[in-house]
Parts: sequence; structure tokens; C-alpha cells
Amino acid sequence: MSHLGLYLHIPFCASKCAYCDFYSFPAPAELLDAYTDALCRELAAWSQICRSFTVDTVYFGGGTPSLLGGRRLARILERAAAGFSLAPDAEITLEANPADDLRPTLQEAAAAGVNRLSLGVQSGRQAELDFLGRRHTPADVCRTAADAAAVGISNLSVDLMLAIPGQTPGSLENSIKFLTGLSPAHISAYLLKIEEGTPFYRQRDTLPLPDEDAAADLYLLAVRELARRGYRQYEISNFARPGRESRHNLKYWNGEPYLGLGPAAHSYLFGRRFFYPRDVRGYIEGRGGRADIWEKLGLPAPPAALPPLDEGPGGEPAEYAMLRLRLADGLDFSLFAERYGRPPAAGLARRAARYVQAGYMRLGDGRLAFTPEGFLLSNPILADLLDGEI
Repeated sequence: MSHLGLYLHIPFCASKCAYCDFYSFPAPAELLDAYTDALCRELAAWSQICRSFTVDTVYFGGGTPSLLGGRRLARILERAAAGFSLAPDAEITLEANPADDLRPTLQEAAAAGVNRLSLGVQSGRQAELDFLGRRHTPADVCRTAADAAAVGISNLSVDLMLAIPGQTPGSLENSIKFLTGLSPAHISAYLLKIEEGTPFYRQRDTLPLPDEDAAADLYLLAVRELARRGYRQYEISNFARPGRESRHNLKYWNGEPYLGLGPAAHSYLFGRRFFYPRDVRGYIEGRGGRADIWEKLGLPAPPAALPPLDEGPGGEPAEYAMLRLRLADGLDFSLFAERYGRPPAAGLARRAARYVQAGYMRLGDGRLAFTPEGFLLSNPILADLLDGEI
């Protein structure tokens, strides 16, 4: 049986952070109940056509999925287990905000099968948390990590934001010391991006942001410090203890199938990419299925209750190369040949040569990969590398 990742988008937050452009908003309990009903309906519909897969990862992302509470989370997992073939060792991740008292939720979630917790910490310094609009304190983070361990969730991931307003090398080192002191298995460390439509975007001319050189220095400092503390960089923004990489997120970068349910959730299934619109009301009400997408997937017409799907491109050699090059291990030419029946075009290595010479990439042992310095310039380099036969 082939393996499938299941992503469940929970588009609810208690409040909106100043930098966030994710599809999320506050919700009353009635909306949480209606959304849970819709997710369970979707799980039932999709399970009928995913019988050839074993689900080996489940990821509750958001938003703040922990706001659903343990009862609703357990109901969703019960519905998933009833309809899908769920692997006994499935990695089941719950994202959470450590500002909330999560002990009861974590206890119920763990009993239902959640075995991995991802905490949106961002910083270990209160002043930086306040500037970002985060609701939690460092003490809240410590409490939540302890609560997770107490109910048996020992696989902990934490987020660290880089190049935030007012951050210095010293404050970043303090945050890294704080986070690694929690003994997480995994750390996501990513540069702040100022997105249109956010409060930070409106304040962008007055925010005390590090310039590009300072931001690059902070990123490379994080790479060095995390490596020194035992966290190997395995992706542009992700670091883990040996063997503790996110199995679910690796599916995205390895071009493996996954099904995303919920408004704004994306999927890669049966060799095609598609996604749900950012419309929670339409999702809940199940307005009009898009039969053309199902036809292209080679599936029967969807149930009338299925929300609309919008199609996106995907699956081409260039996309696979781009995704694999996000990984520290890079593009393995033998895996590329297994997938597409031929090795990468010779022009790819020729185009990469100048980046190898500049120290931004490595080429050897049948693979092409970025260095940490190259990751900082990966977008323009990838645009150049992939502008030609792959």
C-alpha cells in the first residue's frame, strides 16, 4: 500500500498576530462544532477514494488547532481512523499556542492518538513576543512543554522566528538557549516575511527590522548554534535531532502524496495538485462540488455536499527539483531518475557550476544541494537553475 499524509486545516485563532497572513480568525463554539462536522463529512467522502493508501502522518495545522479542544480533536481522529487505513505508528501532530491552558486538551488528544506537538513559540524574550503580538510568555511555554510530556507527548517541535523587530545576535542566542533547554526533537527556524495585508506591512517603513545583511547573519548564526546543540539542518527552515525530522513535512519536499482538507488546504494526490478556496462558510455548507477536478483525478463525481475545489499545477520535473532542493540533502539524481525515467538534464549541472564555485551550492556524489549561505539566496538561484531543461 502507498502512504498518504493527511493535513487538516483549522482556520481559527484567539487573536491575529501582526505578521500573520494565514487564513485564520476567531470563532465561537458553534462555529467550531459546525467546522468539526464539515471535516468529518469530508473525511468520510475522501476515505472512499483513498482506499489504496495507508495514512502514516496526520497534521492538524492552522490557525490554532488546539482551540478545537480535546473532544472535537478526538472525534476527527476517530472519523479518520474509521474511514482510512491508519498506520499503527502514524505521526499525528497538533499545532498549539502555549498561551492557553492546554493540559485537558492535550490529555484528550493524546488518548485519541496525537503523539507530536508543535508549539508556536517564536522567541524566548518577552519584549520580542510582545512586539510580535504573541499572547504567551516564556513561562507559558515551559508549562505547556511539561504538560505535553506529562500526558505522554514526548515528540515536541517548537518554532523560532528570525530577523524580527529588535532582534540582535545576543537575543537570538538567548532564545536558542531557551528553546533547546526544553529538549525538543525538532525546531523550525524561519525568517520573518512581511506579508501584504498585515499590520506589519502597513508599518513596514517604521519597523525596527534588521537589514538584509543583518538578517542573513542571524540566520547563519541560528544554523551554527543549532548544529552545535545537536540539531541538524535538514531543510531550509527546519532542524532536528537525528531521526526526528517531521515525517509529514518531508512528504511535501519529497513529492509524496498528501490530502489537505479545509479552506486554503492544498493537496497532491493521484499526480495532481488542487486546493480548497479560502471560504470557511462555503466549506461548512458544502456548496457545489467541482466535478471536473474529480474527473481529471479519474474519480467518480463528488457527493453534492463536497465543497468546491480549485485546481493548481504540479508534479513536473522542475517542481520536484525545486522541492528537493529545499532539503539540505538536495536533489538526488538517482531518485530523480527513478521518478522520471531519466537523469536530470546535463544543463542543470552546468547552470549550477557558478553557484558551486561561489560557495552557494554543493555538487557531488550524484546530488546537487544548497549550502546554508545558498539557502539565503535560494529563490533567485532556483529561478535561474530551473529556467531551462531539467
